[in-house]
Amino acid sequence: MTQATTPPADADRDVATSTPAIRLRGLVKHFGDVAAVDGVDLDIADGEFFSMLGPSGSGKTTVLRLIAGFETATDGTVELGGTDVTRSAPFERDVHTVFQDYALFPHMSVLDNVGYGLRVRGMGKAARRAKAQEALDTVRLGHLGVRRPTQLSGGQRQRVALARAIVLEPRVLLLDEPLGALDLKLREQMQVELKQLQRELGITFVFVTHDQEEALTLSDRIAVFDAGRIQQLGTPQEIYEQPASAYVAGFVGTTNLLDAAASERLLGVAAEHAIRPERLRLSPASDGGQAGPGEVRVGAVVTETIYLGTGNRVHLRTDDGLELVALEQSTASLDDLADGDHRGDRVTVRFARADVVPLS
Repeated sequence: MTQATTPPADADRDVATSTPAIRLRGLVKHFGDVAAVDGVDLDIADGEFFSMLGPSGSGKTTVLRLIAGFETATDGTVELGGTDVTRSAPFERDVHTVFQDYALFPHMSVLDNVGYGLRVRGMGKAARRAKAQEALDTVRLGHLGVRRPTQLSGGQRQRVALARAIVLEPRVLLLDEPLGALDLKLREQMQVELKQLQRELGITFVFVTHDQEEALTLSDRIAVFDAGRIQQLGTPQEIYEQPASAYVAGFVGTTNLLDAAASERLLGVAAEHAIRPERLRLSPASDGGQAGPGEVRVGAVVTETIYLGTGNRVHLRTDDGLELVALEQSTASLDDLADGDHRGDRVTVRFARADVVPLS
């Protein structure tokens, strides 16, 4: 199987400098009176690992189905490689979709499952089996070609589904929560393998997930969806470190949201802000003292402590009633908070003003 050229590793590259693999303009999809997709504009670069992240009903899966051709757009356009395919049938689009259930044929061997799409295209048996074997080798399952899908683990079946997709050499691979059926340990392992495979092949991956950690781990860029619209588009670092709204800050990771009143008390600015739990530092109440330059200090009471192995999640209530969560690494000065009941203990909460993110 011919491999595409590996794309640049820089996730911040300008997707507009060349014809994108996927271009969506004014994309709308109504189901009755419900706007499942409500005016989506998006460019996805050739060779990019792109994730669409959001809760159930946010519109991400519908956008994927519109790209694949499984749904017809109410309005707007879908372009693949510069060609308008909005009204084209799924088989006329140079894409392939991997679903969560994998949909493998139980009566066929693994090798025959992988080669099935080539068989439908009329490729001869010898050439078909050779390409299928090469695809299996790519996903490191070349030694299991004679087995049936029921003889494989969940992770192995997932890789067979990937091999069946990449053997057709699509320009775009669409992945609809393909890791959702796997247990946590296997899912983490497959995240690493999936990213490595995408880099080796250089194919554009469009990945749909509701798992924020999965999206942050895998993606070059992420589109966060809600109510059929993209709420923020950016690199994982931008999405996590500079959330554009309270919705994004709350959905992607754990965060402390400060409303206008709390912000005015702590920062002197009457506007919404957010700060991540790992940015808060705790010290004994006796360390209250005078805040240093660019620092905020506030007294608080511990209301709950949860041991996480790598650290402690400490729930706090400040003296003026604000609820906060701090994440203390196991090496931190208060790592003994996990030992015994420390509810009611007084502490000083410290953080840098530079770590507080304003929300639009």
